[in-house]
Amino acid sequence: MNMTTNISLQKNVLTMHAEYKTGRRILLSLFTITVLLQTQAQDKRLVQAEQYYASGDYYTAAKLYEQYLKPDAKEKSKAEFPLNSKRNRQASGMGKGVTKNALLYRQAQSFRLANYFTEAAERYKAVAEMDAANYNDAWYWYAVCERSLGKYDVAEESINKFLSNVTANNPLKEAAEKELQTLKYIKAQLSRPDTAMYALQPTTLSPGADKGLYAPVHMGGNRFLVTSTETDTAKQEGVNPNHSRLFTTTLSNNVFSVDETVSLTTADATANQGAASISADGNHLYFTEWKQVNGIKTSKIYHAVKNGNTWTTVTELSSLNVNGYSSQQPSCTSDGKYIFFASNRPGGSGAFDIWYAPLNADGTTGEAVNAGTAINTAADELSPFYHNTSNTLVFASNGRQGMGGYDLFMAKGWETAWKNVENMGHPVNSTRDDLYFFAPEKSPLLKQAVFSSDRGSSCCLETYLVSKAPKKKIMKGMVRDGKDNQPVANATLVWKDAAGKTGTVVTDANGVYSFETDGTVENITVTKQRYKEKTTAVTITGTDESDWSTDKFTNKDIVLERKIILTPETVVTVYFDFDKSNLKPDATAKLDSIYDILLSNPGAAVQISGYTDGKGTVEYNKVLSDKRAKACAEYLMAKGLDTARISFESFGECCPLEMEIINGRDNESGRAKNRRGLINISYPPKEEE
Repeated sequence: MNMTTNISLQKNVLTMHAEYKTGRRILLSLFTITVLLQTQAQDKRLVQAEQYYASGDYYTAAKLYEQYLKPDAKEKSKAEFPLNSKRNRQASGMGKGVTKNALLYRQAQSFRLANYFTEAAERYKAVAEMDAANYNDAWYWYAVCERSLGKYDVAEESINKFLSNVTANNPLKEAAEKELQTLKYIKAQLSRPDTAMYALQPTTLSPGADKGLYAPVHMGGNRFLVTSTETDTAKQEGVNPNHSRLFTTTLSNNVFSVDETVSLTTADATANQGAASISADGNHLYFTEWKQVNGIKTSKIYHAVKNGNTWTTVTELSSLNVNGYSSQQPSCTSDGKYIFFASNRPGGSGAFDIWYAPLNADGTTGEAVNAGTAINTAADELSPFYHNTSNTLVFASNGRQGMGGYDLFMAKGWETAWKNVENMGHPVNSTRDDLYFFAPEKSPLLKQAVFSSDRGSSCCLETYLVSKAPKKKIMKGMVRDGKDNQPVANATLVWKDAAGKTGTVVTDANGVYSFETDGTVENITVTKQRYKEKTTAVTITGTDESDWSTDKFTNKDIVLERKIILTPETVVTVYFDFDKSNLKPDATAKLDSIYDILLSNPGAAVQISGYTDGKGTVEYNKVLSDKRAKACAEYLMAKGLDTARISFESFGECCPLEMEIINGRDNESGRAKNRRGLINISYPPKEEE
C-alpha cells in the first residue's frame, strides 16, 4: 500500500460531510451492497472492498475492485464478465442486480475519494460512455476529476453533457452549475498578469521520499514540525497500517530532513496524530488526534508540555473539544495570547468553522468563540493561521468561490470584526486542495510563506514554499504657491524614509512630483528660489492599488510661502568682501542708524535678506548668504533689539543687481555690488483718525 494513503484519508474524510450535504451520494444502493455482501457465492475481494470502502480506506478498496474487475488469467473463468455481456448485465458471482458498471462506478468513486484523479477519470468516462442513461452522474464526476487534472475544456464539455440530461431534482445539478463558475474563475486566475511576481517551489522529505508531508510548524531557525506517515509494525487485516505522525525536521535547499519522530503517548496508539502548533514560548504543543471508524472521522485536540527535549503530560484539551463532535488543526498566535482551531461543534455556521480561544499561562485555554459569519460558511473552513504582523487570518475553505477543492483565503481583522475575505489566488491556490498556511512574523505575508497542496501529487498533500515580489510603490503629489495656489515648477524635494534613506526629485511644469519608495517615507523638504524652505510630514490622501504591479499613493499638496524680496529702492544696503560674512565698518555704521530708528519706533520691525555673487556652488552660496543675513541680525540683537522684531531670509546668488560677466570678461565691480545684505524697516499701519 502507498505510504501516503493515510494522509489522503485524513484529507478526504474532511470533505465527506460537505459531499453528502451537496448531494454527492454514491449511486450503488444500500440494497445492492447488502445483496452483494450476503451472497455466499460472492468473491471475497468484493466483500473486503466494501469493508475497506466503509472504513474510509478508499485506495485499498479501489485496488480490490480492480483485482475483481481485472483478475489474473487463472481466475478469469470464475470471475470475469462474459465477453458478450450487454450493458448493465450483472457480474458473475455478485448477486442479483449488481452490474459491471455499478462496480466500475464504485471503483471510480474510490479512486476519486483517495485523490487518484487520473484513475478515477478513466473509469467515470468508461461508465458514462457505456450507460449514460443510468450513469449520467458519471459525467459530473468525470468533469471534477478532469478539472483537478488541469483539463478545463474537457471538464466544461463534460459538465454540459451532464446538465443536458440531468433531472430537476438531482442534487448534483446545483453542484454542476457551481462547477461551471469554478471553471470560469480558474481561467480568470490563470490569465492574471501578476502571477509573474510569484515564485513557487516544492519541497521534499528525506529520507522517505515516498512519504508526503504537510502542515509545517515553525520551531525556530530552519527547524519545523511536519505531519507525515509511518507504518505500524503490528498489522491488522482490514486496518490501514499507515498512520500520520509528527516529525521534527530541518529545512535546507527545499528538502525537509527528518530528525526524529515526536513521541506523543495517548490512550489510542492506533490513532493518527499531526496538524499541530507550538506556543509562542515554545513550552506547549497542541496537536490533532483523529481516527476513522466505518468511514466517519472523529478528531480531538491534545496538549503536551515540554520537558527537556521531549513532550510529556499529554492530555485531551477538553476546553476545545465537545463530545460527539470534532475539533482539529490548532494554531497558536505568535503573541502567545490565542489559539485558533477548526471544529464542527454546535454554534457554528455549518460544517467545520474557524474558532479561537484565549491561551492561559499553563497551556490551558479559555472559552472558545466562533470567528463569525464573515469568515465561516455553511461548508468547511479549516487550517487557520493568524499573522500578527499584518493582522491577517489565513484559512482554507471549500464554501467560497475558488479554483476547486479547498482554496486558501485571507481576511484582515480580529475576533469577529473582519474585513472582506479574499481568495489568495493563483498560484497560491490550485485546482486541487490547498491548506495549512504559515508565514514568519515581522515580514510581509507572502515574502517567505509555506503551505500544503496536493497539486503536484497523484494523491497526497505536499508542502510548497511561496514568495511574492513586492509591488512597486509610487508616491506622487503637487507643490503649490501659497499666495495664488498656482503650481510651482522646478521645486526641489528631498524625501527621507524611516531607515534614514533620502532621495531627490524636481517638480515638473505642472508642479507635480513622483518617486518610487518602500512606503515608509516620513517627511519631505522642499526648496525653491524666492520661496521659504519647507519640511512637512507625509499625509496620504489617496491610494490606488488597481494596477497589478504598482501601488500609487497621493500625498497632500505642499504649499510654499513666498520670501519677502527687498529692493535697493526701499532698503539700506550693506556690502561684504568676497567669501566673507563679517561686517565692515561702513556696514556697522548703517546698522547703528537703523537701531536708533527702531528704538524711536517700538512698533517697527526689520527685515534682512542676504545675497552672494555668482561664484561657488548653489549650496555653498546659500549657506554664505545665510551667514551674511544672520551677521546683520546678530549685530542688532547684540545691541538689545528684541528678536521678535527681526526676520531674515537667505537667497544665495539670486537676483543679481549687476552683470558679473561682460563680453566674456569677469566684472569684479559688479560682483562686489551683488555681495550684499538688504535691510528694510517696516512700520505698523497707521490708525484711521
